[in-house]
Amino acid sequence: MKKLKVKKGATCMACLECVRACSEAYYKVFDPAKSVIQIVDKKGEAKPVVCPQCGKCAEACPNKAINKNAKGVFTVDKKLCDGCGKCVEACPFNLMIKVEDKPNSSKCIACGICVKNCPMDVLEIVEDDK
Repeated sequence: MKKLKVKKGATCMACLECVRACSEAYYKVFDPAKSVIQIVDKKGEAKPVVCPQCGKCAEACPNKAINKNAKGVFTVDKKLCDGCGKCVEACPFNLMIKVEDKPNSSKCIACGICVKNCPMDVLEIVEDDK
């Protein structure tokens, strides 16, 4: 399974370059609310929160619009998604997004654009056996 992960022991400086890269790649604007990677403060340290590909979003989708692809990544089928937001509500990490002016929900597809744009080398794409 292909996954985006935070490297063990890596230090995030909360520069938001990963967030910027994600929102600009998919929505053509820098807006943290339009990014499927978030930076949170945990005990005074910046920590990236990334999609673990848990599938809770897929379980909640009444239209079966979210499915695991051959690489083990859950993706949204834009033809089946009606933008109801059930997946957004179900995401335990608050990483599914539904932008008002767009018809579909979005989630991390482990594309790696955030990895390429992180100046601190905090993120990585890995193959996970789980």
